[in-house]
Amino acid sequence: MQSVYPYLFVFLWSTGFIGAKYGLPHAEPLTFLLVRYLLVIALMTLAAVVTKAPWPKDRRHWFHIGVSGVLMHAVYLGGVFTSIGQGLPAGVSSLVVGMQPLLTAVGAGWVLGERVLKRQWLGLLLGLVGTVLVLSGRIKAGFGLEGLSAALFALAGITVGTLYQKRFCPSFDWRTGAVAQFIPAALATFVVASFTESFHVEFAPQFIFALAWLVIVLSLGAISLLNHLIRSGTAVNVVSLFYLVPACTAAIAWLLFGEVLSGVALAGMGLAIWGVYLARK
Repeated sequence: MQSVYPYLFVFLWSTGFIGAKYGLPHAEPLTFLLVRYLLVIALMTLAAVVTKAPWPKDRRHWFHIGVSGVLMHAVYLGGVFTSIGQGLPAGVSSLVVGMQPLLTAVGAGWVLGERVLKRQWLGLLLGLVGTVLVLSGRIKAGFGLEGLSAALFALAGITVGTLYQKRFCPSFDWRTGAVAQFIPAALATFVVASFTESFHVEFAPQFIFALAWLVIVLSLGAISLLNHLIRSGTAVNVVSLFYLVPACTAAIAWLLFGEVLSGVALAGMGLAIWGVYLARK
């Protein structure tokens, strides 16, 4: 069963575009995320109480888990949703964030003392090239500096957050840990949104569907799997999986929305899969 978790994570993470596609037209980016975080906190607190899950044992653990939550949720997701809300094409945003595995591999040597093999470097580079090919037909010109800056902010958040969690709090209960991560993420998101947004939400059926999908599938399913993978594997092995996300997203978009897959995109999928295989071999 353990061997299935990485690929289940990739599939669930790849469906995040569904939430952005259906939800963002009905709510501002950070407001959308704030509602999502509050629902996750409520659901996971209830689950932790009912199942009597162990809470972080001291303030130091609460602090480290909270910092990782701010970086991996408030900074990363806030940056991605804001970049799309600012008009940055989803393909460009995905490509910017797609630099994460290479940056994390560099940081893994400096911060974690992990040795990255030549074969893994080759796999990471091939994965990046494959990602560029997959997204090549989706990238459009004419985007502003604000959206690009938000995407770079997201890239920094997910990279530093992955390294920080692996270094300072690799192991925690997935129920209580989610609460400890999402409370500070919600507070940080609220503070920024109070200066930049109006908190207006249009509770249309599409928004409710998108919100439920992001809460249940992404925040409860994919994030829990990501925390498990960080705890049980090396940083490079974990982040190399993100190279499979654009390819999986493109395949889902083809199945659900009839989006065309070009020959270049198919070649990119194969290259990305080969790269991840080399990085995780």
